[in-house]
Amino acid sequence: MVELKSPEAIAAMREAGRVVARALEAARAAARVGASLRELDTAAAEVIAAAGATSTFQNYLPSFAPTPFPAVICASVNDVIVHGIPDDYRLRDGDLVSIDCGAELGGWTGDAAVSFTVGAARPADQRLITAAEQALAAGIAAARPGGRLGDIAHAVGLVCRRSGYGIPDGFGGHGIGRRMHEDPHVPNEGRPGRGLPLRPGLVLAIEPMLISGGRDRYRTDPDGWALRTTDGSRAAHVEHTVAITAEGPRVLTLL
Repeated sequence: MVELKSPEAIAAMREAGRVVARALEAARAAARVGASLRELDTAAAEVIAAAGATSTFQNYLPSFAPTPFPAVICASVNDVIVHGIPDDYRLRDGDLVSIDCGAELGGWTGDAAVSFTVGAARPADQRLITAAEQALAAGIAAARPGGRLGDIAHAVGLVCRRSGYGIPDGFGGHGIGRRMHEDPHVPNEGRPGRGLPLRPGLVLAIEPMLISGGRDRYRTDPDGWALRTTDGSRAAHVEHTVAITAEGPRVLTLL
């Protein structure tokens, strides 16, 4: 069921979104050459705890996963698309890192992701990240009253495909509110003018995922969580929580 949020609920989600933004900022600041992915997770966890919030990722157990997620961030490196579990891997010069984070504050949630490089960036990686950010911006711009869900999907997919990148089959964004994952599913590719009408009060997590190799296929790691490209090519993932208002889209997961 799709729930429209009141202005008061959106204001509360904005506070949760600020926590997520600060946690992502802390994780990114900790992402230096030689730092472990666990250190990034600890940095984000400290921000969430200091805000009096809780992680929506830690102990999350969706139907596809064999075990609860053990951390407060997903840390996906190089050919991992999403859902990477932070471990003792130490970052190397040139690594491409995607960090996804969610938090709950006062009964409302926020969810966002960033991609960046550590040390010296490969030009191809920077082009991939830029395309992901452009796809996210296009999706946000399409999140306006009077439109359709397919408008968002089409805007995201158009940037991805024109740039020559793949889109993981079946994965995309989602509704968000009191729970991290709510209806509707928000595809990263679609036909404009189709799907759910966009109305004020609808809050969506829009999250492009791009595969540099141009293929849409992926494989799941033995841990049952991390999705990895099948050809070893690199991936990028970015996300914001966005409220549709009468005045247009409002991004809730900015600092």
